[in-house]
Amino acid sequence: MNLENEKELLEGKSIYLRDFHEKDAVELLRLQLENRPFFEKYSMSRPADFYTEEAQEKRIWKFTLDKQNDEGYNFGIFHNETHDLLGTINLFQVLRGSLQSAFIGYFLDRKFNGRGFTTEAVKLIVRYGFDELKLHRIEAGVMPHNSASIRVLEKSGFHKEGIARKNVNINGKWEDHQVLAIINPADE
Repeated sequence: MNLENEKELLEGKSIYLRDFHEKDAVELLRLQLENRPFFEKYSMSRPADFYTEEAQEKRIWKFTLDKQNDEGYNFGIFHNETHDLLGTINLFQVLRGSLQSAFIGYFLDRKFNGRGFTTEAVKLIVRYGFDELKLHRIEAGVMPHNSASIRVLEKSGFHKEGIARKNVNINGKWEDHQVLAIINPADE
């Protein structure tokens, strides 16, 4: 199977989302290294070898397998004019059957925060999740003090549902998360 032919492109006004190619490993590593302290405030602990080109190549291969197995959909967030990699966004833990749901996650290079890129990316991937993947519900979990991420989700149509207590291990500590969700309007 030729994996390059299965690459998705979701176009927005300022950014576009596309599947990762193996050649993106260098840029994905750069994004991770330049933002390591910032990203690690909101992510699970990562082994030291995560920050290698080889590890990023393995991640990209895993992204491809996850998509083929309908388990996850991972995209790079790229600038329309410069084509620079600005961040990542994904739908993961895709559940089928009576649930038809997934979780959303994203990271944006901190030097591009506050420009609307993440909101645009969230809207694009939500539309993809509902229109193409036929999901019923997309859920997010955000640390309650991460007000910027909560604003992004609310501007994208997500609503708050409650607090999940001590549900995600962030850097060795179980953290509460604000649960937000959006339901496919076609199912309302």
